[in-house]
Amino acid sequence: MTDRELLDKAAKAAENAYVPYSRFPVGAALECADGTVFTGCNVENAALGSTICAERTAFVKAVSEGKRSFKRIAICGQGESYCMPCGACRQFMHEFAPHIEVLCARGDGRYVSYRLDQLMPYAFSL
Repeated sequence: MTDRELLDKAAKAAENAYVPYSRFPVGAALECADGTVFTGCNVENAALGSTICAERTAFVKAVSEGKRSFKRIAICGQGESYCMPCGACRQFMHEFAPHIEVLCARGDGRYVSYRLDQLMPYAFSL
């Protein structure tokens, strides 16, 4: 799968976002080592701590289906800046894939690529 194909899946997932508070839909597409792709979107809640980001949604779906080996994740937002994972998502992803490739797109489709350990060099781990 190409970067663009994965980014397109993330952008499509953002269409399902539930964002009545931020009005900022985000989509993610997580590619597993076996080629399977799980998508996710952000789902907000009035109890803000209960909100879940697109990246964690995709990871939870994959893990709940027995996947544990991941290749890369694409994250798409609608803003002018690249849609970077928040700190909570970085730590969550680190639990499963500390060296995963992270594609971060902005609204015009341009994107940048990082390894997660570049975005979170001193992550907490056991």
